[in-house]
Amino acid sequence: MTVATFNVNSVRARLPILVRWLEAVRPTVVGLQETKVEDGKFPGEEFERLGYQIEIHGQPRYNGVALLSLAPMVEVSTGFPDPGWPIDCRIIQATVEGWTIVNTYVPNGTSVGSEKWAYKMAWLEEFSSHLEAVLAKTKKALWIGDINIAPTAADVFEPEKHQGSVGFHPDEHARLAAILGEKWQDQFRRFTQGPGHHTFWEFVIPNGFKRDLGWRIDHIYAPAENGEDVLECWIDKEPRGWERPSDHTPVLVRIR
Repeated sequence: MTVATFNVNSVRARLPILVRWLEAVRPTVVGLQETKVEDGKFPGEEFERLGYQIEIHGQPRYNGVALLSLAPMVEVSTGFPDPGWPIDCRIIQATVEGWTIVNTYVPNGTSVGSEKWAYKMAWLEEFSSHLEAVLAKTKKALWIGDINIAPTAADVFEPEKHQGSVGFHPDEHARLAAILGEKWQDQFRRFTQGPGHHTFWEFVIPNGFKRDLGWRIDHIYAPAENGEDVLECWIDKEPRGWERPSDHTPVLVRIR
């Protein structure tokens, strides 16, 4: 089974890109982020035509997550169990072929010290408990999505320049480390080391993609004790070079 994560930066705007990529790659499961559309306007027919079952959790203009699967999805849920949290469409999970897949769009944080930054810190703490509950039920689990954190200096261009900024801040690193502990492994880094492996290139940087001035903020994690079931993990940069792309590109994992 192949599982992918892809921040599409508007599913309707990137529909031609997404359909082209799905037809070529045919991943079993895809977690989408930043779909930016309410459920009633999600272009589901295009994906159903390709054989995908769809589960969506969206809102107008912002955020939004979805799961597409060629295999049946069961035990579908959205958001945090605590009803006190805002319904901002950042989590959707389902079980596919015995694997629980948690797809997330982690808050960006906007600027250090802001109200949105505080929300990101609180969200990550709450998500840590959420992921612990997942792991208590099954070791066949994947956490995928736009995590909005570059974990190390190898994951961002010019790390000295970005140290302490949103996406590469010690507080984010501490919270991510607390979530992962010794229990979860970054699957891309299991197979590939060193700098220059990015998943996001800002549109505001002239020729940022061609110059590879990017960040690795789209991740796939699996339980460390279940690592033998993960066969490979890679970044597919090709869609980022197509016409009218998302500012992100897919990351994929192949599991037993």
